[in-house]
Amino acid sequence: MTDRAAYTAKRVFDGEAVHENAAVLVAGGRVSGIVPASETPAGFAVEDLGTGLLSAGLVDLQVNGGGGLMLGDARTVDDLAAICAAHVPLGTTAMTPTLITDTPEAARRIVSLGVEAAAKGVPAFHGLHLEGPHLSVQRKGAHDADLIRPMTAEDLSFYLEAARQLPSLMITIAPETVAPEQVKALREGGVHVSLGHTGAGYDTCKTAAEAGATCVTHLFNAMSPLQHREPGLVGAALDLGAFNAGLIADGIHVDPVAIRIAMKSKRGPGQIFLVTDAMSQTGTNVRSFTLGGRAIFRENGMLCLEDGTLAGADIDLPASMRFLCDVVGVDRRTALTMATSRPADVIRLPVGRLKQDRAADMVLFGPDFAVKRVWLAGKVHGPH
Repeated sequence: MTDRAAYTAKRVFDGEAVHENAAVLVAGGRVSGIVPASETPAGFAVEDLGTGLLSAGLVDLQVNGGGGLMLGDARTVDDLAAICAAHVPLGTTAMTPTLITDTPEAARRIVSLGVEAAAKGVPAFHGLHLEGPHLSVQRKGAHDADLIRPMTAEDLSFYLEAARQLPSLMITIAPETVAPEQVKALREGGVHVSLGHTGAGYDTCKTAAEAGATCVTHLFNAMSPLQHREPGLVGAALDLGAFNAGLIADGIHVDPVAIRIAMKSKRGPGQIFLVTDAMSQTGTNVRSFTLGGRAIFRENGMLCLEDGTLAGADIDLPASMRFLCDVVGVDRRTALTMATSRPADVIRLPVGRLKQDRAADMVLFGPDFAVKRVWLAGKVHGPH
């Protein structure tokens, strides 16, 4: 029995490039190299994966829930693990579960669970994303307006301590409600600051970027639009290379024409990457659920409050990549990059790539990005 395996496939995507007729070498749960299939070294048990595409595992930085649970409902580390587990069969091998606007007590509970999850090595857990509560009420979307509030000195201290204990911490803020000095302190403390749920103009967003904000949450949604006299956050996201931008590619949150325009006009080095904005229904067949005591209805690929307000998304990353390729016209390599190495780079963690000495987190895709098998640290977590 050996823990050295060679997985050969017609195509291997390492997070950046595609290798034809290659083998991924795995030893002790970690990648030891990618070589031509014909040059697989002795001592590795070879498994031929046929005509499929073997890819680096997918990375999702906005996962509100899954398996019937919202992150805010989690009371134990097992609850948090169940949310992560709901996404693994869908190809997501690294994620940052996301807490939408809630009470300070809830935030402290979730951060405590996140610290425990990291210590216990919960599969696929790589940090937290706090989306709120320091947002604009006018751009609240499905967030509870009664819980939106300014950032206090106590909040700032709490976030800085959380960032020291978690693998990664992202916080979505509205820059008109959080001072540049607070943004700077967060960034210097290792927090990834993202702008969203905001009516801020371009100049305010640029000031936040100069203070250390590096990301934009669900581009186009719940933010000031690009207008010819005021470019807003959309304009800032595309014009300022300091910003990366998450995108929900379901054809509902953003029109395919807007996606094409954004991808053509985005200034680097920041890049556009995919997020699901997934809710508790992911991995279940439920038709409705509650969010902060309000009913969310699931129909025709949409999640909405009773008044029609969009409330998260009903899509996974493979379906998002399929939409990008089939509808938007994005090439397969770019779509894969947007779901692997690009989001990984945003939180600066060693995921989303098949590189030497990194965990062998992998996904085998069939046609149209159908998930056939998933590996976490070299162990299968999906069907053979």
